[in-house]
Amino acid sequence: MAQPIATGAAVEAVDLTRRFGDFIAVDAVNFRVEPGEVFGFLGPNGSGKTTTIRMLCGILPPTSGAATVLGLDIVRDAAHIKRQIGYMSQRFALYNDLTVAENLTFYARVYGVPRPEQASRIAAMMDRFDLRPASRTLVGALPGGLRQRVAFAAAALHQPAILFLDEPTAAVDPAARRGFWDMIYDVAAGGTTVFVTTHYMDEAEYCHRLAFMSRGRLIACDSPAAIRHSLGSDMVEVDCAPPSRALDRLVGQPWVRAATLMGARLHVVLQPGTSRDLLTATLREADVTVRSVEPALPSLEDAFVTLMTSPPA
Repeated sequence: MAQPIATGAAVEAVDLTRRFGDFIAVDAVNFRVEPGEVFGFLGPNGSGKTTTIRMLCGILPPTSGAATVLGLDIVRDAAHIKRQIGYMSQRFALYNDLTVAENLTFYARVYGVPRPEQASRIAAMMDRFDLRPASRTLVGALPGGLRQRVAFAAAALHQPAILFLDEPTAAVDPAARRGFWDMIYDVAAGGTTVFVTTHYMDEAEYCHRLAFMSRGRLIACDSPAAIRHSLGSDMVEVDCAPPSRALDRLVGQPWVRAATLMGARLHVVLQPGTSRDLLTATLREADVTVRSVEPALPSLEDAFVTLMTSPPA
């Protein structure tokens, strides 16, 4: 098995691969996470995000390749890694028949928080995540957003050097999701490295750097701004009617890198040097009314769609 070079990374993966029979869930991914980063792992459901995070947490062994977490080998040192990290899965195992305070007390003991420090740690988490009003409420009676705050507090209770958060906001509303990211930044400001998986493009903007996964492969890894700018200046927004017919007409054209429906308009990434007149003429030939074609700044969703549909380099 190949061994990653110990260079002080919080996480480092080298050709990390996981197969389930003939199915390749994670296909030779390589990335590095620096200490103190908020690192996003982005991709649709089934892209390999959860499988990767489970390997990094020592829950699932890789088929091949290697990785280190806090300088520890994920195979040889799996038990030690589990004591050094915090992990919040999509369905973090809170106990519905225990109160918020009782759940935090339970996890303080599970994570080995010294008994003399447990009360002060729990009190600090109650204040930090605004849990005191619900401290005596059964977790099973909490709304989704508040329940996720309790789960996050439990995962961070033992002050781990790195927190792995797997789809932490999947079951909460948009307002609660924004509040959850405020908590992530609060923890990161204290020096904790945060490795977070998500399939929400808007959340990816909050990360210092992020990796795009598609069908088990890593297709980009950089800052959100750098990934957006990688599309260059050849993106346009098309105001037309009907937009669905326009999309059908443009997909597959050799001079179109990607086309996405954004509300009632299209975002189209053109091959360099393509004339907008060609786009307009093509749509009008399909009986599409073109009202305007204007330059547009690419979003992360534009970048992701383009990277997914572009042929490998």
